[in-house]
Amino acid sequence: MGIDPRVLDYCNKIEEELKDRFIRIDSNAEYNQLKVLKAMQDNRLSDVHFAATTGYGYNDIGRDTLEKVYADIFQAEDALVRPQLISGTHALTIALSGNLRPGDEILSPVGKPYDTLEGVIGITPTKGSLAEFGITYSQVDLLPDGSFDWNGIKASIHSKTKLITIQRSKGYASRPTLSVQRIEELIRFIKECKSDVICMVDNCYGEFVDIIEPSQVGADLCVGSLIKNPGGGLAPIGGYIVGKAEYVENASNRLTAPGLGKEVGATLGLNASLFQGLFLAPQVVSGALKGAIYAANIYERLGYPVHPNGSEERFDIIQAVTLNSAEAVIAFCKGIQAAAPVDSYVTPEPWAMPGYQCDVIMAAGAFVQGSSIELSADAPIKPPYTVFFQGGLTWYHAKLGILMSVQQLYEQGIISLP
Repeated sequence: MGIDPRVLDYCNKIEEELKDRFIRIDSNAEYNQLKVLKAMQDNRLSDVHFAATTGYGYNDIGRDTLEKVYADIFQAEDALVRPQLISGTHALTIALSGNLRPGDEILSPVGKPYDTLEGVIGITPTKGSLAEFGITYSQVDLLPDGSFDWNGIKASIHSKTKLITIQRSKGYASRPTLSVQRIEELIRFIKECKSDVICMVDNCYGEFVDIIEPSQVGADLCVGSLIKNPGGGLAPIGGYIVGKAEYVENASNRLTAPGLGKEVGATLGLNASLFQGLFLAPQVVSGALKGAIYAANIYERLGYPVHPNGSEERFDIIQAVTLNSAEAVIAFCKGIQAAAPVDSYVTPEPWAMPGYQCDVIMAAGAFVQGSSIELSADAPIKPPYTVFFQGGLTWYHAKLGILMSVQQLYEQGIISLP
């Protein structure tokens, strides 16, 4: 694979030190595997649920059973799990627009949400945004140490505050990813301030990292993408919205049409992949977690700022590495791309992607376009030049991707090995 023996030796020594942490990750994966299996058994999953429906999709028992399985896994009242939800951003848009009305206000108590939601909310003026429908937005940044600004949050909740959006993962920000325990603490405080407010968690990149999900600790809605963690690398498209039945129904009426809701939506033969991907997801996520920890320890010892650091507990699959220059970011991404099973021969370059405010480079030789549970890396090309690494359908592939990234930086003389 073209890995210099010095690179391999350096990285292998670090891997050896991580064995005990990897055992703990495997323990969580085993628990989550049994949780998924139990939900499938309890709902009497059968091969009849894999049959394709077309057109309106009336009486799609596979679709209905998949949603019951998701509701059970997340310990929620109801679920909307559909291939018609094309991404995490789309699922969040449906959840927001289905549950908000003109005059309502959204509050983010964890700072600015992910870049692609700026247009949805109207932070960046965009045609069709929630702002154009008279829905306002407010945010409270985390304090410099990453803690919640309790006073600021309380002062920002008022009669028009209808929905609180809590982004679990850090996205392109430098803030810490939130643990389920911290999300529980935040929701409890918010409900004490205003009991009828809807608390929605953007759960992207966090599913199956812990043995509990935000919907089990008070989140009214929990939203994510099937081409991230819960799709297990097999889901070719899709998203999910789980939570209280009323709010899930509101979202379903926005996805299809008022009065149709969850009763329509053909699955076109995708059910088997969605079920099987979900079954594999705990193991796939464990491999991605190991890759993130491996990357953190390698780059931290090379002198680069990493977030989370090499010893911190993990709450999502994303590893941020601040490489200090555009050249280093591009080299890192070239290494990830060179390790891919698909399009390994192409060279990623920064470009102006829709929904982003600067050029972005993305490395992803994936079986599913845009899948970030598969080995991938992306970065906005702007200071401090931080690259975000995630995924790997197996630990071994995640490991190779990191080795190849180090190899690229080494070949270009950007790093020297200890």
